[in-house]
Formats: sequence, structure tokens, C-alpha cells
Amino acid sequence: MSRERPLRIAVVAGEESGDILGADLVAAIGRQTGRTVELTGVGGRNLEGLGLKSLFNADDIALMGISAVLRDLPRLMRRIGQAASAITAVKPDCLITIDSPDFGLRVAKRVRAADPSIPIVHYVCPSVWAWRPGRAAAMRPHVDHVLCLLPFEPDELRRLGGPPGTFVGHRLSNDENIQAAARAQDGKGGKGQGARKKLLLLPGSRKGEVRRLLGPFGETVAELTAAGHTFDVALPTVPHVAELVKTAAAGWPVRPEIILDQARKWAAFAEADAALACSGTVALELALSRVPFISCYKTDAVASRLAPFLLTVWSASLPNLIAGWPVVPEHFNEFVRPGYLARQLDQLWRDTPTRRAQREGFAEVAEALATPRPSGDMAAEIVIGQIERNSTR
Repeated sequence: MSRERPLRIAVVAGEESGDILGADLVAAIGRQTGRTVELTGVGGRNLEGLGLKSLFNADDIALMGISAVLRDLPRLMRRIGQAASAITAVKPDCLITIDSPDFGLRVAKRVRAADPSIPIVHYVCPSVWAWRPGRAAAMRPHVDHVLCLLPFEPDELRRLGGPPGTFVGHRLSNDENIQAAARAQDGKGGKGQGARKKLLLLPGSRKGEVRRLLGPFGETVAELTAAGHTFDVALPTVPHVAELVKTAAAGWPVRPEIILDQARKWAAFAEADAALACSGTVALELALSRVPFISCYKTDAVASRLAPFLLTVWSASLPNLIAGWPVVPEHFNEFVRPGYLARQLDQLWRDTPTRRAQREGFAEVAEALATPRPSGDMAAEIVIGQIERNSTR
């Protein structure tokens, strides 16, 4: 590649997890090309740390649930148009849309229509294998390549007529913090009935999911306390929902340690005896850190009614899908019952067959996600290849 000018990369990332993936990828592109990378588009604190001046607050597109999307549809459509116009005007060497497919892929479609010469890569395969499989073929006209986090996704894209995909692994499988937490967990066993324990609560990073889960999580803390358990609570969160978390947890019988610092978050993972978590990326963080946990999810009223007709997969928890068997218990909507959760947590933080089976499953997940090189580096190679092919046309 020529080193005459900086690479111009457009990114669209609407959630914390996507923002982290994007920053990891952009840093790897810079290392591999030896070129300065100039960013435009939408992202959060991690991409902003690499020089992105986000077109608008990334929280605007981090919406949870069908109802929230429908309610904010006019504003979302304006943001889609704003992002697509700004990106097309810059004429980047590549557009990378990251996760948030209902927003990012609409931006990609408009950019492709306005300037077909711009290569477009989508990072994180939409869960077409779980619901709305028609999205795979719908992506093909305006996405040149999909960077897949899960090993089965490239085959699913082929089966469903989607764009080509490559399994690049998940950045979490090579994360030093997770590896350190896993080593600490490997040295721990379950604790006895009277021992003081550490409970990790992870209600998600989007306001909707946090609001729906903090109530049941607090009630679970109360159930455990009433049953005579002695324990501390750690609650890692992100800045844009921190006040919401603090307010909701103020009356709990065990006051949680609310954590914003990343180093302290990973220390809490290393210390935890069990966790209660929102279904999503954090499920992989816990599995790879070897922290026994329960996965929970509460959708809005519209999604709750539609889910039985839309879902085509047997599990919504990534560790379960990767391992191929129910490693982690899952609770949805009305089945997020504090009394049930409290009794399951008691099985997970003591030395029980349930705890041992889950940790064996986590080892299978780690093996399935292993890649020969860090995922960011593998993803960067794909993006650079797309840019190089485009430059020779």
C-alpha cells in the first residue's frame, strides 16, 4: 500500500461492545499498514480515543427493543441519512459498520447507492441463524464482506445466500484481562455454606435492558439475603447508565460496589463466585473468564409477543450456541424470577456438580473460539484486502 496519505476509514458503531471492537480493529489496521488512520462516522469513547469525532452521540442508535425503535423511528431515519451523507462526502477508503445491524446496514445501503466504489465491511454477523434469516441475502448487494465472531457463521451466511464471511474469532478469546481472570478463577473452588461470597451483577449497557433487569436483580439480592447468605455485590457498568444503576440500587439490602473503572471490573471478575448477567457479549466475557453465571433477558412488550414467531434458534446465550449444549441456564421475560435465580446462584457459588459442569462447558467454548492470531489482526487483514482490491480496479 502507498504511504502517501493517511487511510480514511469510516465507522458506524452504536454500542459499547461494537465501539470496543472498532477501536481494536482500527488500531490493528494502523499497525499492519504503517499508516495514520483518519476516522469519520459514529462511535463511542474507545473510537474517540483514536481520533474519531462522532457525528452524533452513539447512544442515539443503541436502542433496545422493537417498541423503542418504532418510537424513535423518525429520529433514527434522520441519523441514518446524516451518517450516510457525511460518510459519502468524505469518500473513505472503506466503510466499516459494526454490530447494530438495523442502523449500520441501512447506512451501508445508502452509501453503496450514493457511491458504489466505497468498499463496505460489516463487523459482527447479524444473528440471521437465530431470527429473520432473510437479512442474510438482503445484505449481499451492499456488504462486500462480513467479519464473523462465531465459527459457524460463515457457513450460515453461505446457506442463506448472504455475502462472504470470515471467522476472525472473538477479541475476548485473546484478551489479557480475561486470561488473568480465568487464571484466578481456575485457582478457586466453590465456597462452603457459611463463607462470605462475591456476587457479580451485569444488567447490560443499554438503558432499556438495564431498566428491565435491575428490579429482578435487586429482588434476587433480597432473596439471597433473606435466606441467610452473606455476600458482597459488584456491579460493573458503563458511564451512560451509571446514574440509572445508582438510583435503582440505592435501596437494596446489600449495597453494590458500582464499578466504572475497567481495571476494577476485571478484578471483580477474578474475585466473583457467581454472576447474574444480561444475555449478550458479557456472557462470553464471563464464560471465558470461567465465572459461573445465569443468563437473563427481558424484552419489551412488542418483542415478547413476536419472539415465538421470529426465533429459529434453540438458545439465545452465546456460550450455549458455541458449545452446542446448554452450558448456561437462561431465563426470559416472565421467567426472570428472583426466587428461582437465588436458588440457582446458590448451586453455582458452592462446589456442586452444577458448578463443575458449567466450568467444563466454558473450556469447550474457549477451545471453539481459539484462533492462531488475535481477532483484531485477522479482521484488519480482511479490511486491508478489501481496500487493496478496490484500489487496483
